[in-house]
Amino acid sequence: MRKVIDCRDFPSETDCTLAITGQEDEVVKAAAEHAVSVHGHTDSKELRDQIRASLKDELVLQHT
Repeated sequence: MRKVIDCRDFPSETDCTLAITGQEDEVVKAAAEHAVSVHGHTDSKELRDQIRASLKDELVLQHT
């Protein structure tokens, strides 16, 4: 199942609206890179663990 993380779920001075969706490892890597480059976080195991814990399952809408 694909995972998603959305910056709108976290307080931010920049009011970031980026959402990242994909396979879990891809999302964790991309979100960590985004957190470092845009939000000034330091890339660490703790950051990646926090990101992984915040992932949600992607909601898939069925079209009829």
